[in-house]
Amino acid sequence: MYRSDSSRPEDSGWRFFAGDESDSYMADSSNHNVYSVNTIANYDPSIIPYLDSPIGSAYERLPDMQDFIKVDDWDSADSA
Repeated sequence: MYRSDSSRPEDSGWRFFAGDESDSYMADSSNHNVYSVNTIANYDPSIIPYLDSPIGSAYERLPDMQDFIKVDDWDSADSA
């Protein structure tokens, strides 16, 4: 999960991924959707402590982990 600049007023800036998406999967816009952060938090409440993190923040959860860890080497240009 990472937080970028908002693209519209109702956008929190948070982006959530499984982490194993291929380039071809990501290139297909039908594989993307916009959801309320509240909806995502209902599916995975472990994101809640991170939601006030500033733009540019990134976190990942490694296999067999319940908590997220901060990603320090993430670059927002990687998400473009």
